[in-house]
Parts: sequence; structure tokens; C-alpha cells
Amino acid sequence: MKFQWTVLVGLLFAVFIALFAVFNVESVPVNYFFGTEMIPLVLIILGSALLGAIISGFFTIYKSYRNGRRVKELEKQLQLKEKELTAQRKQMQEMEDRIDALMEPPLVKAEIIPPRELY
Repeated sequence: MKFQWTVLVGLLFAVFIALFAVFNVESVPVNYFFGTEMIPLVLIILGSALLGAIISGFFTIYKSYRNGRRVKELEKQLQLKEKELTAQRKQMQEMEDRIDALMEPPLVKAEIIPPRELY
């Protein structure tokens, strides 16, 4: 099984964020458009990290979907090009056969001369 560095780095980053959040448990004022509220900093840190992960995941899914569609489009183009190439090779072989037929020395037909009649 191939070791995946991205998974390891992601886990280490998640542990770092969790530890950072646990050490910051005091409440802080959060200003909304419609008011202010006191919320524990741990919830703000973990909520922000979760929101960032969700947004990043959506972008990754969208990019994967877009790349999948592009791959299908390129596979269709490849199949068309392979068909064109096969047709052109067949046409080229037919032309080579014609050239070979024209380059062959013509067969000389020997005329049969009837024997002369003796008088």
C-alpha cells in the first residue's frame, strides 16, 4: 500500500487545530450584522476549520467532476482520431498497391504465329 503523505499531513494539521482550540476556551464577542454575542473561542476555531474543510472538499469534488468530463471528451476525440488514422492507413495501402501494380513490368503477350503452309 502506497504511503500517502497528504493524509498524514492532514491528520497532523487536524490535531494541531484541535490542540490550539482546546487551549483557547475563553468566550469572545462575535459581531453579526444584527447583533453581538459571546461565543467560546474553541467553537469559533473548530467551526472555521470545519467550514474551510467543507469548502475545500466542494472545490475538490467540482474539480474532479470537471476533469472526469474532460477525460471522457478526450477519449471520444481519441477514438475518432484512431478511426481516421485507420481509414487513412487503409487508403494509403490501397494507393501503394496501385503504385506497385503500375510499376510491374507489363507482360508481353507472345503472338502465336501459325506455321506457314508449304506450297
